[in-house]
Amino acid sequence: MSSPFQPALPEPLLRERLPAAWNGLPDRARVEAAVAQALDAVARNLAHFGDAFPMPSSVGGIYPAMDNTEWTNGFWTGMLWLSHELGGGEVFRAAAERHVASFDARQRDRIATNHHDLGFLYSLSCVAGYKLTGSERARDAALGAARLLLERFLPNAGIIQAWGDLHDPAQRGRMIIDCNLNLPLLYWASDTSGDLRFRDAADRHIAQAARHIVRADGSTFHTFFFDGESGQPREGKTHQGHADDSCWARGQAWGIAGFALVARHNGDTRLLQLSKVLANYYLNRLPADGICHWDLVFTDGTQERDSSAAAVAACGLLELARNLPLLDPLRAEYERAAAGMVLTLSEQYFAHDGAPGAGLLRHAVYHMPNHVGVDESCIWGDYFYLEALLRLTRIWEPYW
Repeated sequence: MSSPFQPALPEPLLRERLPAAWNGLPDRARVEAAVAQALDAVARNLAHFGDAFPMPSSVGGIYPAMDNTEWTNGFWTGMLWLSHELGGGEVFRAAAERHVASFDARQRDRIATNHHDLGFLYSLSCVAGYKLTGSERARDAALGAARLLLERFLPNAGIIQAWGDLHDPAQRGRMIIDCNLNLPLLYWASDTSGDLRFRDAADRHIAQAARHIVRADGSTFHTFFFDGESGQPREGKTHQGHADDSCWARGQAWGIAGFALVARHNGDTRLLQLSKVLANYYLNRLPADGICHWDLVFTDGTQERDSSAAAVAACGLLELARNLPLLDPLRAEYERAAAGMVLTLSEQYFAHDGAPGAGLLRHAVYHMPNHVGVDESCIWGDYFYLEALLRLTRIWEPYW
């Protein structure tokens, strides 16, 4: 990797802070019950939305319908593929295949693609579709999206710019921790096409994230700015967290999952160590029931929870554990914590009212500073909850 980094040791995991109910292996029957209720909800929502997509967050617990124009649409398609893999039936596969045509048109026509979230969009729709069905249309659409993502790479800074006009000095040079999850699209594109430019950009970006997004104490900035011309690092700030020096919970979860997933692609074991640093910081700052507040600066149970961040973190912990050596003592700890988190979500945060268009997980937060999607459902939370359930049932090949 072009920007060397050396992760610190993780702070000790404070096991006494984790819920006692998380000790031991998860009961298989509880996991299967959670899968069944989740599949029922996805089937009900598929009948409700048809070929439309849910908005990023619910309104009064119900997702409004929308066209394929948001950064979050891939999560819904990903849920359809997951439901198919979980044995939900061909109806989910057929719907996801129709979505592939929509995503193909979107990248060809450049419909709302001027941002880095093309990985969220296309890994979960078209890469997944290609892996599961061999569809050449899905493959070509995902490669087209990867080429659009590569256009956002700033060589001098060694980063993929998150959003904003690439030629606007006021916006140029912003990276955010969410992009860790967009990089697998580039690794897949490099492996599929043989074009090493995709891999080089991903390697350089993850190195910059490791050096500048992660703080010395294991917490993370949401966003970090570089000078787009000279490439020099400038400053870390937040966009959705409580403060520039706090730790936005979903960002920390993106980091746990993203560093571990990238390690799978490029083989850099330092990224697994870095994921452990972030994981212990996250787990040591949970409230009593183990479901995080929207920012990890809060721990006493008085602030809004973010169930969507918990679902992301659970998947990240399971991905991290899978890639750690069998004798690593933290491997079993992360597996138990992730399983406990998922079962807590299924039994205390799942929306049981059965309304068409209702989210799976209640009590999520989209954007607290802008007062958007607060104490609602968020579609990425629903996706990662379903992914975590699938990970608990089998050894799974990620779409990422």
